[in-house]
Amino acid sequence: MPDIITRNASPVEQKWLKEIANAVSDPQILLQQLDIEPTQWMSGFSARTLFSQRVPQSFIDRMEKGNPDDPLLRQVLPVIEEFEEAIGFTTDPLDEQDNDVPGLLHKYKNRVLMIVKGGCAINCRYCFRRHFPYQDNKGGKETWRETIAYLQDHPEVDEVILSGGDPLMAKDHELQWLIEAIESVPHIKRLRIHSRLPVVIPSRVTLALTHMLESSRLAVVLVTHINHANEIDDELRASMVKLKRAGVTLLNQGVLLRGVNDSVEALKNLSNSLFDAGILPYYLHVLDKVKGAAHFLVADEDAKILMSGLIKEVSGYLVPRLTREVGGRDSKTPLDLHLE
Repeated sequence: MPDIITRNASPVEQKWLKEIANAVSDPQILLQQLDIEPTQWMSGFSARTLFSQRVPQSFIDRMEKGNPDDPLLRQVLPVIEEFEEAIGFTTDPLDEQDNDVPGLLHKYKNRVLMIVKGGCAINCRYCFRRHFPYQDNKGGKETWRETIAYLQDHPEVDEVILSGGDPLMAKDHELQWLIEAIESVPHIKRLRIHSRLPVVIPSRVTLALTHMLESSRLAVVLVTHINHANEIDDELRASMVKLKRAGVTLLNQGVLLRGVNDSVEALKNLSNSLFDAGILPYYLHVLDKVKGAAHFLVADEDAKILMSGLIKEVSGYLVPRLTREVGGRDSKTPLDLHLE
């Protein structure tokens, strides 16, 4: 498997590609690494049939050994609750699975979203695209050319968002081709990259990647996906420094998750740790109601109370906007807070 993945990759790329190839897919092995007796959790291991487990070693290394409630472990461990049927939870919570151009979503007037690659370096159990038909939206030059043609015919679009899966699963030479193609459309001004890969495998921030972003005529924004302060370590901070030096604006979108970050203290630590790493808190999403993830849900009223508490603990620029995304709406929907 590693030989297939790393074929035609540079020596630097081979490092992060091998980390992906060697990601832990067996929940029993994951728990054994953490010195957690797997027996009581084994009933949930079959949830891998709903959504496979994938956890890179670098992310496992940040988990607390012996703690089954570790906030990083909770995000990735298959559990029996994923089989529960919950009212309002569907396989397509954002109405994304019916698009005219393969791999392209034009949700908002001035920007489009590209499904660059279907795979991820890590499979988060709350992922709102865990049921997305990536087989019908395969990333590659053939579909990317259709997107470029679409952009040329839509002068109202000035921003392209690279998403997935994870767009940084594309190799550097693929990204170089894609970014240059987007740059050829004169009315495109900004490139936004939504990625969890530099978080879970910081070595993905290669010299080639930083150089292509620094040399682009587009204003580049990287939106990381970090939900808990424990995800931020020295290696991640170092990779963010490289991107900032390349002129990349760094923002973070997190998800409010029960048992992971649903306390004022956890949210405060997250905001402070993000800023210390050079990343500005941007959005905190309430859970998208995707089938299999209901056990992560924090009720809207509880979310508002948490955010109202966070405002009292940190500076205003460290408070992300509490929001939800609703399929078919022209923008994200902010949640009003309870302020006294």
